[in-house]
Amino acid sequence: MFQGFFKSLKNKSLLGLSLLGLSTLAFAEGHSAQVLQSSDFVGITFWLISMALVASTAFFFLERDRVVGKWKTSLTVSGLVTLVAAVHYFYMRDVWIATGSTPTVYRYIDWLITVPLLMIEFYLILSAITKVSTGVFWRLVIGTLVMLVGGYVGEAGYADVMTSFIVGMLGWFYILYEIFAGEASKIAANKAPATVQKAFHTMRLIVTFGWAIYPLGYYFGYLTGSDPASSMASLNIIYNLADVLNKIAFGVIIWSVAVSESK
Repeated sequence: MFQGFFKSLKNKSLLGLSLLGLSTLAFAEGHSAQVLQSSDFVGITFWLISMALVASTAFFFLERDRVVGKWKTSLTVSGLVTLVAAVHYFYMRDVWIATGSTPTVYRYIDWLITVPLLMIEFYLILSAITKVSTGVFWRLVIGTLVMLVGGYVGEAGYADVMTSFIVGMLGWFYILYEIFAGEASKIAANKAPATVQKAFHTMRLIVTFGWAIYPLGYYFGYLTGSDPASSMASLNIIYNLADVLNKIAFGVIIWSVAVSESK
């Protein structure tokens, strides 16, 4: 039953992408046309990343046929991350072009879905090579939610920005502990083959340095005493470029190890 499902997934993926494109066109036609200005560098980054995420989704779903069964779920999750992000970027792009305002709500809805999925990838790649306790899964997810909720309530104005920043940082540090010194790290070091260890190490670097862009953006946007509106453009460019690394590049690393381990 599942083999038939996986064989038909390629066509379903293409159909899903087609429907995504049609829904985007329908959304655009239902709103007043907004022209992207050549000087609007923020809007340009929104457009570029929207298309890059769609292309990445097609790539990850189609590449599932190249890997053995135990790696297919990892590539599926990578495709879901970029698909969910693409949909939200369509909306964020239109909000920015129409209003010039930061689409905070859409961005955090995107992160609340995609970032836990990215953390689950650590669990999935380890599960593909050995038995992993569900505690690893839940610790990574809970740490991610603490980080995101802390950031959102601060940016949305529901709580003190400094307190929210500290809560978000604690969640991030908890994730770093788990993947550098916790059970996930020990499993990767003791039981994973060289290719998986290399991918795990690179993914850790992305979570460390790539994710550092988010708290840095939060800090310079809300904690330096400057008006958040004045730093809105640079903040969105930083967040947009960070998502290329943290979503697309993250998935490419998983694709690489999945293909290597399938040969």
